[in-house]
Amino acid sequence: MPTKAPAGRTGSGVRAARTVGAALLVAWALAACGVPDAGPTADGAPAGGARAPGTAPWMRVYFVAANGSWSVARPAPADAGPQQALDDLLAGPTRDERQRGLVTALPAGTHRVRAESTAPGTVDMYLPWLVAELDRAAVNQLVCTAAAAPGIPGGKRPTDVVVQVHESGVSGGPWKVMCDETGTAAPVGAPHRTG
Repeated sequence: MPTKAPAGRTGSGVRAARTVGAALLVAWALAACGVPDAGPTADGAPAGGARAPGTAPWMRVYFVAANGSWSVARPAPADAGPQQALDDLLAGPTRDERQRGLVTALPAGTHRVRAESTAPGTVDMYLPWLVAELDRAAVNQLVCTAAAAPGIPGGKRPTDVVVQVHESGVSGGPWKVMCDETGTAAPVGAPHRTG
């Protein structure tokens, strides 16, 4: 239904008011999205989500960037699972990934981390080290790569997968952790960080 222009306004005045209103709406929307006047910045966790049906299989491997954990997508064989993802992680970043500033905090040398998923939403990871011997960034890499691995039964999001960390030479139960949306490992039950 057409509206009448307020008394004293002409057609061009109404158009100008609408243009100003539209510009203010766009500015508000950008501010609400966290996009500053200077443009987007590299804050927050890397983009993630479910793969579209029928697309090539991919896996996420976590490395370290200047601003924290950063995942990269790598092609995955059809039967890939947590072991394949951790093997790729231990192989380190590719030359292209290193040129983009990605590094690993894992100890140098030949190490084997074993991983398997035998229950829905759970990965058992067996480390050749004690967690206390590792840098915090290395623990984040291991846990988040395992949680985001393909082939975990149950169809849970990586942030909902429980990684049971079995430490070398330690008796007793595993250390149960999860990967939050920022690529940080936290004990099960700890509050999740989202940004």
